[in-house]
Order: sequence, then structure tokens, then C-alpha cells
Amino acid sequence: MNAYIEAFHAILEEECYGLNEFESFLDVYTVVSEYMQYYNQRRMHDSLKYMTPSQFHQMFRNGVAAGQAIVA
Repeated sequence: MNAYIEAFHAILEEECYGLNEFESFLDVYTVVSEYMQYYNQRRMHDSLKYMTPSQFHQMFRNGVAAGQAIVA
């Protein structure tokens, strides 16, 4: 499981932290919250066959997409 969180942190660093200069904790909170919305709602993920997590979740709930077991 650690590889997944490390990959996410690398993406967060590259696509969010590295592109912004923060002036306050509120600024960080706002920018990271917006990025998380983007990451979960609009960003295509190759691990989900280039769907957004929201799209994949909806297809999974409708029985159209199948998930894979995560083995630690």
C-alpha cells in the first residue's frame, strides 16, 4: 500500500505544490482543496483506463467496470 501513497504524494508535489507559492496556511488549504477536487472529479487516471475516479466509481456502481483487488 505504501507505493500507492508515495505515488500520490509525488503527483501532489509535481502538480500542486511545485506550481504554487503559498503565503499562508489558509492559502495552502484552499489550493490543496481545489486540487483534490480536480484530482478526484476531473483528472484522468491511467490506472482507471483514463477515466476520472468519479466516472469509474459510477461505472463500478452500475456494474459496468470491475475493480482489481489491492494486495499489500
